[in-house]
Amino acid sequence: MFVEDGMGAIVLAVVYGFFFLSTLLFSAPLIAAVGCKWSLAIAITCYTGFMAAHFYATWGLFVPAAVFVGLGAAPLWVAKAHYLNLAAHDYSKLKGITKDAAASLFFGFFFFFFQSSSIWGNIISSQVLVPVADNSSSESLSYTSNNKDSLAQCGRNFCPQYADFNNTNLLQPLKSQLYMLAGIYTSCACIAFIVVLFLQQLPSEVNRKSNCWNRLDPKELFSTLRHLKDCRQLLLIPITIYHGMEQGFFISDYLQAYITCPLGKQWVGYVAICYGVVDAISAAFFGKLAQFTGRVPIMVLGLLSHLSLAVALLFVNTSNLQTYVYFVIAGFWAWVMLFGLPTSAVSAESSYQYYYMEESLRIHSFYGVLFKENSKAGFANFRMWQAVGPILSFGYQSQLCLPIKVYILIGTLIVGFAGYVTVEVLEKRKSITTS
Repeated sequence: MFVEDGMGAIVLAVVYGFFFLSTLLFSAPLIAAVGCKWSLAIAITCYTGFMAAHFYATWGLFVPAAVFVGLGAAPLWVAKAHYLNLAAHDYSKLKGITKDAAASLFFGFFFFFFQSSSIWGNIISSQVLVPVADNSSSESLSYTSNNKDSLAQCGRNFCPQYADFNNTNLLQPLKSQLYMLAGIYTSCACIAFIVVLFLQQLPSEVNRKSNCWNRLDPKELFSTLRHLKDCRQLLLIPITIYHGMEQGFFISDYLQAYITCPLGKQWVGYVAICYGVVDAISAAFFGKLAQFTGRVPIMVLGLLSHLSLAVALLFVNTSNLQTYVYFVIAGFWAWVMLFGLPTSAVSAESSYQYYYMEESLRIHSFYGVLFKENSKAGFANFRMWQAVGPILSFGYQSQLCLPIKVYILIGTLIVGFAGYVTVEVLEKRKSITTS
């Protein structure tokens, strides 16, 4: 929403950067010290402060709030996953069912409400951000039809540093709208904090000395760095970074250049809902398809889909598009992102794996197969290099024009896929040699 000075993109880059640091260094000691319940409470407090910062969005307030929400994000997800895992284990003993069945039940309920929250959240934002033309209000803006010159700067021609702010779609929301939106989300966070206060400390959590949250193991950090000596890991770094870069591009560039600029902020939520619905349906379809085709055909199809979408973004003219086309593009993007961006793939093996439910389906599973003897270091590198992607995308979001960003994505994708193919060839030769 804060596009004139690039504050929104920079703040998101800060969030991702400190989320990465928190994942490695902060979440385990916090949970070991105060337990899951109070880790959740502390993390939600960080989120509440970030939402409340929207009431007075200045650099001096917003950036520190982004630091805290980044630090609180990892403990929130880890503590949530660990608490649900422990609760499921206790429930399995109580009901006499398997731990996997109980975990599937608990996490199924959680992700049902979690995924639905994106629908309700986007509906709220879309309704609140509807343009208002009220001549009686000194705060109201003149929302008139934007001329063709303004709309011609959207889509493929969009440059944040040269954006035409005579285009009313690119103006910040009215303060009354921003305050209402921030108030709604902050209130929800406060309610969540109150609910967490009523959580019970589970019997399984009372004695935490033997579980994985007991202490921060320096060897784990060093093993992550030592893992970079493996040439296969080095070859997978570009495609892992690409997955994160594309996520940042979708959030900061696609929604701004192709939705906000030509249509208005009130359409962003509806397009995001369309994306979410298609993503959920497609995830189930490709999960089954991969069982029959194997990994390589899916990866090749993913490469072609990603390249097709990137090239299309360079040629789509937003000046004369019908509104439904934006929803079609968003749906296709959701389909494409299944090859490299978040899908709710949840493993029931341990709470350590539950946390990473929002990771690349194909590449994440490839890491598991490739580095099965040192999976923790492999997955740690996956998280580390994937987090670099959004930091880069958000970092240069306000400095480069859209075509340059698309070319960067295409170049990174080609280099990354070449590295992936090289790893596949090396593994094939290795299997032939050993056999």
